[in-house]
Amino acid sequence: MTDAAMVASFLAVIGGASLVAVTARRLHPTDRLPSLEGWALADRSLGPVWTWFLLGGTIFTAYTFTAVPGLAYGVGAPAFFAVPYTVILCPLAFVLLPRLWNVSRRHGYITVADFVRGRYGSSPLALAVALTGILATMPYLALQLLGIRSVLTAGGLYPRGAAGDLVMVVLFAGLAVATYRYGLRAPTVISALKAVAVFTSVSVVCWLALKSLGGPGAVFDTAALRTAEAGAENASLLLAPGQQTAYATLALGSALALLMYPHVLTAGFAASGPDTLRKATVALPAWTALLALFGLLGIAALAAGVRAPQGGAESAVPMLVDRLMPAPLAGLVFAAITVGALVPAAVMSIAAATSFVRNVYVEYVHPTATPKRQVRIAQTVSLTAKAGAVAFVFGLRDQDAINLQLLGGVWILQIFPAVAIGLFTRRLHPRALLAGWAAGMATGTVMVVREGFSSVVPFGPAVHHMEIYAGLAALLINLTVALVTTTVLERLGTPRGTDTTELPSRLTARRRPETGTSNP
Repeated sequence: MTDAAMVASFLAVIGGASLVAVTARRLHPTDRLPSLEGWALADRSLGPVWTWFLLGGTIFTAYTFTAVPGLAYGVGAPAFFAVPYTVILCPLAFVLLPRLWNVSRRHGYITVADFVRGRYGSSPLALAVALTGILATMPYLALQLLGIRSVLTAGGLYPRGAAGDLVMVVLFAGLAVATYRYGLRAPTVISALKAVAVFTSVSVVCWLALKSLGGPGAVFDTAALRTAEAGAENASLLLAPGQQTAYATLALGSALALLMYPHVLTAGFAASGPDTLRKATVALPAWTALLALFGLLGIAALAAGVRAPQGGAESAVPMLVDRLMPAPLAGLVFAAITVGALVPAAVMSIAAATSFVRNVYVEYVHPTATPKRQVRIAQTVSLTAKAGAVAFVFGLRDQDAINLQLLGGVWILQIFPAVAIGLFTRRLHPRALLAGWAAGMATGTVMVVREGFSSVVPFGPAVHHMEIYAGLAALLINLTVALVTTTVLERLGTPRGTDTTELPSRLTARRRPETGTSNP
């Protein structure tokens, strides 16, 4: 039976988040006329602190905070690839986001597909980038709902049947209304509450877990003993030699892919300047430390003897929280994780809607649409995206959403050459990039599906193959096709589109006379 005190504390935090969302209209108010830049990017006005809240709250999703400890609970060491991959992400963001912000602000670009259109003068390539972003974002959005549902179910806060579905709809309704009215400002203000709630709650839970289980050493010793007793296949608290290549490529490929997602780039575009982005990305490792603590909780759940349901390892940490904490405090923790899902879900819906409006609707359907109409269409598409995610979760199995999200990570990585490499050089021909994108999408999809929707696939000769991340294998094929096709097209004298970005067409090094060092 659900504890009344737990429900009360849970509803208090969720209600507080709703009240905070109402204050979004006061975040950097402006007298400008409605525009897509104002609704989707908060007029590019967020300072370092707000940018840190939004970037961290967008990158580190609620499903991450349940899936990573769930993996640690189920398979041990391999789950911790998420920690180095978010470490790798920080310097990549430090280098790429300020450069992308500069060119986007100068030319009024709102989406990354806008940048690709201006850089290569290729509408088909820009459309491929936009559609890939939308396609990869939708299952990611659905996973936020799955994260909420797993937490609520473990805490006994999710009634069975239609009542549980109604709880999910109500939780999402307040966010949907706030996002519709205030755009990116709504998840921005909620991200501050998310940071305070999640950092505080996970610190308290870790302290209680370590105290009750006898400290870090005892936690790992007991967890290793339980893993050995269970005899779970491929489960170990130490990384086996055969897992190292998969671990390393998962970390690298996931970092490259995450930075290409529209919701992460939208959060970056909303900053007030490149220096703001640099300050925010320098502080992002604090969120990585938080993720590591969640992974530790997965090991603690194993050591504590938590019995997660078959196929539901993501419930391990919520079940541990329910066991360790009094009902009111457990309700606060469950609410914190729920709020943690609302921020990225809102940004994802905004990013998908903006990409659709700018790079599909305006480009191909209504080129003369006024700024006000663009905002209205984006608001409607944003609501539709949220409703679609809810319907997806209710209508399909959880595993379907997880499988599609695995494919989404492989797909989104295939725009890396056009976007990230394009920031520094225009050496690759736009038609070659499109051919490479198509090859990477096709081969990546086949690899993942062939291996039963596993993100790690064999790559290389059958006798001496390596286990690597499917997205990275597809990216290698993508780049190979792009390079070979570029050479062929240059030999044939195939013209390129016009570059309007004012970026250098080649990556060059300029020497400083006073030091003799070089800068790109």
